[in-house]
Amino acid sequence: MPHDHKHHHHHHHNFNDSSTLKLWISIFLNLAITIAEFVGGILSNSLALLSDAVHNLNDTLSLAISLVARKISKKGANNDKTFGYKRAEIIGAFINLITLVLVALFLIKEGVERFFDPQPIDGFTMFWVAIVGLLGNFITAALLFKDSKDNLNLKSAYIHILSDGLSSVGVIIGGWLILKYEWYIVDTFLTVGIGAYILWHSYHMLQETTDILMQSTPEQINLPELTSRIEKIHKVQEVHHVHVWRLDENEIMMESHIVVDEEDINEMEVIKKEIKTLLHDDFGIHHSTLEFECQPCSSHHHEALTHHH
Repeated sequence: MPHDHKHHHHHHHNFNDSSTLKLWISIFLNLAITIAEFVGGILSNSLALLSDAVHNLNDTLSLAISLVARKISKKGANNDKTFGYKRAEIIGAFINLITLVLVALFLIKEGVERFFDPQPIDGFTMFWVAIVGLLGNFITAALLFKDSKDNLNLKSAYIHILSDGLSSVGVIIGGWLILKYEWYIVDTFLTVGIGAYILWHSYHMLQETTDILMQSTPEQINLPELTSRIEKIHKVQEVHHVHVWRLDENEIMMESHIVVDEEDINEMEVIKKEIKTLLHDDFGIHHSTLEFECQPCSSHHHEALTHHH
């Protein structure tokens, strides 16, 4: 029964065209904000606007990656890529994040240097450009809100955009303070703050992307517990060679060897069904490859398994 997993894990790709259209609009909106903030940042000499522009550019990229990944992952599997193209998204995110970290570090360095050598900033430009940015974020967030509920990719884009809105609010307040009191130092604090936020955010996402690319066991899965739960199933003697990994952010895969008594081998399908139901319902694993055997392979698999953790 190799086909029993088919109907579970394609549900997050059933996108209607309206959500694709919304993604396109969001990408253009964000790109427009990015350009406005970039130009505004250069004209007004505000690093905070520039770092907000970088933040926005990252959103534009992650939305674009969502779009490309959605197109690619629709291609499905072929002989060359038997798992389909799902990892394309993860690789895209990985590249995006690395670039982001470098830019954020550069901005923090610039911000700190400015601290010791403050420069006049045009608060008026800074203030109004940031307001335009906030409006753009607001519209994008409203567009993505509905679809972000059931899609991880869009959800992360949505959260990004909300956080962008927050940094725009910061820049608006900063612009106002500079306009009113000429507190140029506010710009430095904002720059370092936004930069630090970008770094913190990227660090966690990089960790997750790296884990997926390295085929680590997903953190929500406790292997010893999973193994002992399978071994409690009637007529299962032993479980070994257990590997659990993630194909992409949604799909968890598993393979393992299941030992049963020789006289129970004809009930293999029943036992298999029971194991697959357990994996599906309690561990969220929709795709598992189980190899049945009558006596354990060799005795060395135990140390191999302990070594595996």
